[in-house]
Amino acid sequence: MIQSNLLRLRRALLSLSVAASVAAPVISAAHPAAVPAPVPASAAPLSELTAQALADRYATSRSDVLAATDAATRHGDLRRATALRAMADPGRRFLSFDGRDGGRVVEIFGDLATAGHVAVLVPGADTNLDKYGLLRGGALRLHQALGEGYAVVAWLGYRTPATISLDTLTSDLADKGAADLRGFVRRLTENKGGGQVSLLCHSYGGVVCARAAPGLDVARVILTGSPGVGVDNVRELRTSAAVWAGRASHDWISLVPHTRLHLPFVTLGLGTDPVSPGFGARVFAAGDGGHSDYLADGSLSLHNIARIITGQDPLQAGPVRSRPDAAALRTDQRPSLTTPEPLLRAPDEASAPPADAAAKPLTSSTRNQGPDTGSNARVTPQARSDAGQSAVQGLGGHAPTSPRRGGHVTLSPSGGGHVQMPLEVGGRA
Repeated sequence: MIQSNLLRLRRALLSLSVAASVAAPVISAAHPAAVPAPVPASAAPLSELTAQALADRYATSRSDVLAATDAATRHGDLRRATALRAMADPGRRFLSFDGRDGGRVVEIFGDLATAGHVAVLVPGADTNLDKYGLLRGGALRLHQALGEGYAVVAWLGYRTPATISLDTLTSDLADKGAADLRGFVRRLTENKGGGQVSLLCHSYGGVVCARAAPGLDVARVILTGSPGVGVDNVRELRTSAAVWAGRASHDWISLVPHTRLHLPFVTLGLGTDPVSPGFGARVFAAGDGGHSDYLADGSLSLHNIARIITGQDPLQAGPVRSRPDAAALRTDQRPSLTTPEPLLRAPDEASAPPADAAAKPLTSSTRNQGPDTGSNARVTPQARSDAGQSAVQGLGGHAPTSPRRGGHVTLSPSGGGHVQMPLEVGGRA
């Protein structure tokens, strides 16, 4: 069994190396880190989260965004300058902004000063300033689903790896990002009190969360589309938080070998599958989306993630409407979490592709023993958002959303199976 896993990993590494050697010239030619930006004024941590302190910080961060806009304009990168100009809208709330090295962004959705609970989104590979609209869109939709009393933080606080790179097979970048995430969350919990923060970690972002988790006073850690987090089971995370994991049925990440190869100077691979029974997480139904669809409008995954953060049990399957309840609208009341609300699109999310299917009824086959038993759920719903709505992608990056369509690079992790990845280099893991 061990030899078989090692053979699969070696084959995957060989295929990945070939793909990376082909993609590297394209990546380096348009790497977001190549766009210069000034040192930000808002780099120092915020010591308090009062309304006045936050308003001052938002104003300072907006000045940082404008300074980065000017730098991008002088550099001749009009695409970056246009995106930054939109980010400088006075209505946006950046706790911090740094345009260097691909970008570091911490944006707030909701009122952080009064929120009773905060959800922190940690994105995966290929998330940077040029693709930030995808992370922002997911944060907007999650905040809309959670409602008043909750704040959502889009935390792009580390240099994410490229999807097609050996960096995604090690925890090196995650180790560096985890230190900053740990400091950020500790400052949140000092101001909000213990157990008032949830971490929602997508793909490689799960490795960052796993490295940061030991000793953090958070209520829950939610892993979506995870290739593994570098440990064999929940106990090794050394956290008192409830750990949840979900994977959509068309997420290509399920084809990644879940093993680790220990070499003299590096360990390759991210270990046990977080939705496997042996890992010990509480598994929730995540619908039939692709790798970047976990916070898509009207999706079962968004619906269940919102329920988990608000302390409710996730649904295993059922009809999920993408429009609010008309009666609730007439009475000026928010619909309950059994009725997800409509799409709220980020202004800089215009590049997301259109939906490719009309809504269909959900069907499922489930296997679950309850939220407190480390259960495993298997769901194969066939639903999509309403025709004409955007299949907006969720946390971090926008690479392989499904192994079903489009041009692909084929990796071969095993003798018989293949991992199909879109030819677009700017994908995410």
